[in-house]
Amino acid sequence: MTTDGQVLELRRWLAVGKSLAASARMASMDNKTARSYRDDERLPSERKSDRNYRTRIDPFAEVWPDIERTLQAEPRLKAKTLFDDLQRMHPAEFPDSTRRTFERRVAAWRSLHGPNKTVFFPQDHHPGRFAASDFTVCNELGVKIAGSQFNHSLFHCVLTYSNFESVSLCFSESFEALSEGIQNAFAKFGGVPQQHRTDSLSAAVRNHSDRTTLTKRYAALMDHYGCTAQRTNARCANENGDVESQNGHLKDRIDQGLLLRGSRDFADREDYMRFVQSIIERANANRQARFTQEREVLSRLPVERLDTDDCLGGIRVSKSSTITVRANTYSVPSRLIGGKVDVRISAETITVTHQGRLIQTMQRLVGKKAASINYRHVIDSLVRKPGAFADYRYREEMFPSSQFRFAYDMLRSNHSDKVADKLYLQILKLAADESQQAVEDGLRVRMASGEAIDLDQLRQSVADANSLPAVTDIDVEPPCLSDFDCLLYTFDKEGSNDDYDDHQDTPQDDGGLSGSSQIRQDRNIDDAVPRTSDADVPGSIRGSGDASRSGELESLRLSFGVDDAGVRDTPRRTDQTADDSFESSAGQELAIVSIRSLADECASPTGDTSRRDVSKPPGEHPAVWQTRFGKEPCLVRAGRATRAARPEHVVHDLQLVGAATVDGQAGLATSEVDQTTVIIRGTHHRRPGLRAAESRRDGSVVYVTGRALRARQCAVDEQLGIFVEDKGVRTHFLRR
Repeated sequence: MTTDGQVLELRRWLAVGKSLAASARMASMDNKTARSYRDDERLPSERKSDRNYRTRIDPFAEVWPDIERTLQAEPRLKAKTLFDDLQRMHPAEFPDSTRRTFERRVAAWRSLHGPNKTVFFPQDHHPGRFAASDFTVCNELGVKIAGSQFNHSLFHCVLTYSNFESVSLCFSESFEALSEGIQNAFAKFGGVPQQHRTDSLSAAVRNHSDRTTLTKRYAALMDHYGCTAQRTNARCANENGDVESQNGHLKDRIDQGLLLRGSRDFADREDYMRFVQSIIERANANRQARFTQEREVLSRLPVERLDTDDCLGGIRVSKSSTITVRANTYSVPSRLIGGKVDVRISAETITVTHQGRLIQTMQRLVGKKAASINYRHVIDSLVRKPGAFADYRYREEMFPSSQFRFAYDMLRSNHSDKVADKLYLQILKLAADESQQAVEDGLRVRMASGEAIDLDQLRQSVADANSLPAVTDIDVEPPCLSDFDCLLYTFDKEGSNDDYDDHQDTPQDDGGLSGSSQIRQDRNIDDAVPRTSDADVPGSIRGSGDASRSGELESLRLSFGVDDAGVRDTPRRTDQTADDSFESSAGQELAIVSIRSLADECASPTGDTSRRDVSKPPGEHPAVWQTRFGKEPCLVRAGRATRAARPEHVVHDLQLVGAATVDGQAGLATSEVDQTTVIIRGTHHRRPGLRAAESRRDGSVVYVTGRALRARQCAVDEQLGIFVEDKGVRTHFLRR
């Protein structure tokens, strides 16, 4: 078919002087066709004429006048309805292949002679003027909660100017659901629009009255928020088109989100609503610009929400132990029969009270003429009257789960109807008195194994299940972090174990600190050491070594005498025996300790190997005190029994230091010869442990600890420092 473009291309080549054959070839046209359009100034579209003839005989020519009269009488008749009627009146004359021709004939008649159609008028939306709301059923989404079908609806509210949305979960189109949805939407909008439009809901509009008016509760809700209520005409969804169209888009977005999620099953309602709200938030994110303009003109929210729950008072409990609320039946405890109860109806629950006391809270039923019967309310009477169970109106409510229904069917197959009813009611009574879950588990086990249901065995299994201890949480006390210090050789976390071994053998001079085990900046060398006594309270020095070979902890001895470094020792008194005791000073509670001689295998520079040991019985610990101000300190050695080869356990060297002069240098001062009472005190009345000399701080710095001391003697020009570890004390030498 030749087009207008081909003809124009032909004429362009002819105008530049090309031959007819060359121009036709350039325009992809036959030479005869090119000659025809060269001689005719019209384009192909201008040469067409309307077809006024038929290509085949009209099959409806004879019956069309009757069809036209029928359409004029009732224009709402569909073409398919008329065609079916033709086939009925004229069998085998109009095959199905002519149906499409008939529909085109009817559509042509409607466009020329049919009635006028409804005109829709586009509207201009203004910020803050309208909010439209509607309920939309979402059962077709196939959402599941914990594997069960979740039938629900959504209350959908939209600001017509910005299309900003709000969604609330609901299960019916009740006024309580309407009120909750509107108040949630206004709270999310951050303000109140001038008008709220909804369709002709029976919860909001009195549709069956002579004067169509709003219900009192809905009018009160609108007055509370200062909003004008509007309604649409019945069966005119287009009048609320803003939210009606958004309903379809909302469910489509949710469905697509579920497909992308890969599952329609959710753990609970809250999980599902978080999923829906995330979809709403993503949609609202693209509307922030117009919503910002609209929020500026919204009215302020009231101080508090309006309580719209319906309260019904004085509802009498019938002899069947039931009450009727909104055309639905609910059971209550049988002790209330003949009495009156009050009911509070919310969107999802019904609360029953009696004389101001809460009786129960029930799930609100959807629809009318439904029943919610709790078998626990009537089982006592049913056990006494088992004959009433067979034709009980609410018998289906007596099966709390499928397992109970299977058990009843099994009983009826093995027993007569009356016996089966009695046995089942006894099982139901057991579930009400003990545990429904335990009874259900027992029934499941017996039916799975094919065993007959025996009431006594079932009672025993329920008793065994209830006797099992409940699962409790194990309360594990947090560990003491200091217990992990045994894994370290030093408090300096950057120090290595090899550094410690090097320091233990050979002192190094690296500008005041040796190796990587430098004194930490956050710990003063004069700080108090744990497990030492305060100045006013005696404390014990306790070793951290292993038990003795006898299996008992060995006693700890405090020896005082010659220092291995060559410090002068106080001459031992000739009249002092191994059983001499050191007594505390007046007002002190120092435990009585014994002094005994101890041969020390280590070589002493002074040649005196005697020591004075302070010991106590096994299992007790000697107390050590700091020297009071003005008192002379003594040289104390703490350790356990030694052997010829080496000490059985780590030996503690405790040197009491004070402001004294030894060999012309400030250092250690020893006690007098006749001193029999050894009380160790510090210069500060609240500092535990032992302190260094204040004058030039020469000599050793020793802290009393309840753990092993890893220490060795320092040279004359070195200063000894000790770090506390969990299993010992790390020594460090500071060269002067």
